[in-house]
Amino acid sequence: MYRDHTCGALRSNDIGKQVTLSGWVHKTRDKGFVVWADLRDRYGIVQLVFDAERTDASLLEKARHLGREYVVRAKGEVIERASKNPQMPTGDIEVLVRELEVLNTSKTPPFTIADDTDGGEDLRMKYRYLDIRRNVVKDNLIFRSKVAIEVRKYLSEEGFIEVETPYLIKSTPEGARDFVVPSRMNPGQFYALPQSPQTFKQLLMVGGLDKYFQIVKCFRDEDLRADRQPEFTQIDCEMAFVEQEDILSTFEGLTRHLLQEIKGVTVDAFPRMTYDEAMAKYGNDKPDIRFGMEFGHLNEVAQHKDFQVFNAAELVVGIAVPGGASYTRKELDKLIDWVKRPQVGAKGMVYVKCNPDGSFKSSVDKFYDQEDLAQWAQITGARAGDIVFVLSGERNATRSQLSALRMEMAQRLGLRKADEFAPLWVVDFPLLELDGETGHYHAMHHPFTAPKPGQLELLETDPAAVRANAYDLVLNGNEIGGGSIRIHDRETQATMFRHLGFTPEEAKAQFGFLMDAFQYGAPPHGGIAFGLDRLVAILGGQETIRDFIAFPKNNSGRDVMIDAPAPIDAEQLKELQLKLDR
Repeated sequence: MYRDHTCGALRSNDIGKQVTLSGWVHKTRDKGFVVWADLRDRYGIVQLVFDAERTDASLLEKARHLGREYVVRAKGEVIERASKNPQMPTGDIEVLVRELEVLNTSKTPPFTIADDTDGGEDLRMKYRYLDIRRNVVKDNLIFRSKVAIEVRKYLSEEGFIEVETPYLIKSTPEGARDFVVPSRMNPGQFYALPQSPQTFKQLLMVGGLDKYFQIVKCFRDEDLRADRQPEFTQIDCEMAFVEQEDILSTFEGLTRHLLQEIKGVTVDAFPRMTYDEAMAKYGNDKPDIRFGMEFGHLNEVAQHKDFQVFNAAELVVGIAVPGGASYTRKELDKLIDWVKRPQVGAKGMVYVKCNPDGSFKSSVDKFYDQEDLAQWAQITGARAGDIVFVLSGERNATRSQLSALRMEMAQRLGLRKADEFAPLWVVDFPLLELDGETGHYHAMHHPFTAPKPGQLELLETDPAAVRANAYDLVLNGNEIGGGSIRIHDRETQATMFRHLGFTPEEAKAQFGFLMDAFQYGAPPHGGIAFGLDRLVAILGGQETIRDFIAFPKNNSGRDVMIDAPAPIDAEQLKELQLKLDR
């Protein structure tokens, strides 16, 4: 027996017990006549003690040669600790060791296995298996497991069936770039790794499995950032014989369940907001509603004077920042430099201080009087002591810039609280987006999304006006889930493909299997997919997903631990009938 107790389990009521423990040597302290060793496993740390009075001399000498991260088995008696440690759950006891076996030695780790490690991110990524021994990462992975278990529990109780769908599928031209896999048995042909199980879950609805879910790996060959990986995990769901309201109700239930079971938080209201309203009020389609600073539209009150910057702008818009009237000129100059960074892209920023005495001081006093500035304050909701920041320019770009500034100011003011959760449904997205470079429309979600009821005919006359029967679930300014009611008949799907620029031949070659299936009694259906990595990170109080993934890639899409991707040898290339230009 390697152990009959874990290292974090022993307490004062275990005093007198004979126990067997196994784990890693966290650290040792040698005082000559006594050696202490902290033994660690994933459950906690317990102190082992070897002393000259009660320990065999050879065993004491063996203890002196224990190194950090040695794997050992220890047998002994639980005794009361003379110098208790209230910071440790096991701090009232220690184990007087009678037998010690070194199960494996260890090289000195390249960084300290501790919460506050001395290892940089690159080093810890290279030795991720050591990083996982740290409580910070270990607890995140345990937390992720708990979330996944609760997801399965809720969906199973709601009658959903878990079904695995293929990983080797057909490449399609929609969405991000595919990862492709050459087929040795079909030379010159390739599988693609799925960006989502979209068409398969729709086929399951045709097959009569009216409630499907899967916690599934998906793959996208696209540029990376802190909350994006080339392989990621979705909670993928689909339901038949449903309308949008049925899906929103079901997955509000899932979200409430997770918040209650994982965080002990009760959330009653899931506000709903149209896409157009979200863009107008917050400048993006995944607004963080934990705080205010809604956009105030100033065109009507700012374009009647001689300030040509505003007069030439498509949009003049501002936000009121609480307490900002106290900002110094130096602080304001730094904020102006912040919005002018390439990552934000504004050309400048106008500000209006709302002084405590009711007067206003702005960077454009030359052009606007106190009455004008009072209107700006009223429209943005600014109060005495606040400051109004105003940006202008092309509509979409200006919205994006002010949205970035809003989030930055909320972060600086401590308004983005990790322990506060504000879910929101964003609905009625545009069905199509116009590509400015090609002049062609493409699907905002995917080509299987149904238009809102009664709007199909608009595709012929005003495609940009058609709203999608689609919805996103936003939590704390992050999209955690998105889905739609699907097209379920062949004719409507063919019409959609035509408006997306597919010829009938191209549509049949790419999606003929799905359109054929629609001829065999496809039910009305719809679904949603949650990003598990992002959801877990947000529930865990963070926005970076990497620490909640056991073996993540870096920002270049590389696994530095196993050194992948990597070249393959000439024999493999020959078998696959591939030739690389060197």
